[in-house]
Amino acid sequence: MPAHGKHRRPRRRPVSRGIAFAGTGGVALALPLVVPAAAGAQPAVPSTAPLAATQAVRTAATAAVQAPAAAPAAPAAPRAYTVVQGDSLSLIAHRKGIQGGWKSLYQANRTAVGDNPSLIHPGLELTIRRDSAKAAPAQQPKARRATAKPAASGSAERASRSAHRAAAPAAQTRAEQPQAQTAAVRAVPAAATRYADNLDGWIRESLDVMARYGIPGSYDGILRNVMRESSGNPRAVNLWDSNAAKGTPSKGLLQVIDPTFAAYHVPGTSLNPYDPVANITAACNYAADRYGSIDNVNGAY
Repeated sequence: MPAHGKHRRPRRRPVSRGIAFAGTGGVALALPLVVPAAAGAQPAVPSTAPLAATQAVRTAATAAVQAPAAAPAAPAAPRAYTVVQGDSLSLIAHRKGIQGGWKSLYQANRTAVGDNPSLIHPGLELTIRRDSAKAAPAQQPKARRATAKPAASGSAERASRSAHRAAAPAAQTRAEQPQAQTAAVRAVPAAATRYADNLDGWIRESLDVMARYGIPGSYDGILRNVMRESSGNPRAVNLWDSNAAKGTPSKGLLQVIDPTFAAYHVPGTSLNPYDPVANITAACNYAADRYGSIDNVNGAY
């Protein structure tokens, strides 16, 4: 029992302050925690669990971003084509829709065709490699961001998306302008070339048609053979030779019989064997297949 005149001072209990981490829907909140400490109690030590969880989330996000893109689709396998009577590299390229035309087809089959692209024979096997449309580039998968974002960050992101949507129509309009201009240019037809309705005009028009289909021949080579075969008369008919005896007389400027005209007819020209341009182009197509070019013909063929 204490002596009189003395009074005991009350003991003050020290207060220990710590930090408690509370998770609310993926958001880590730091809350002060005040705990009265008992006499002799050790101070609270902050937990390292939240730091380890954050580090794990960052590692997962980095791995997802670095994931490899999907492998591109394998190119289409080439196809084989067997040459038939009346074929030329230009005709085959035109029918098969080969990009680059007969030159591309020739480069792909140079070993099989040889040094003369105008000379191919029925039964020859060609490799057709039609170029496909350019595939759209593969998109890398978007990594899912698992890192928690505070409410202020979500608001900023929504505001950014709204601004992007508002700017998208203007950007699209600017992107469509060059396409509209290109379409307008393509809509204007090119001026058609005019040819004289005489032997000179027929030969020149035939040479332009032959150039589109890769059929060889020159102005002089055609003129020389026309003058020998028909003297420049598109209605000329031979009624006395062996072909006439078989019922298929030679006709036109280059004296072509009907079976040969049908086999070597060039698309886009008249089906009438007396038509000057149709007659010349079919005869030159036949001469290219048989002799390499009409320029190599110096007599009856």
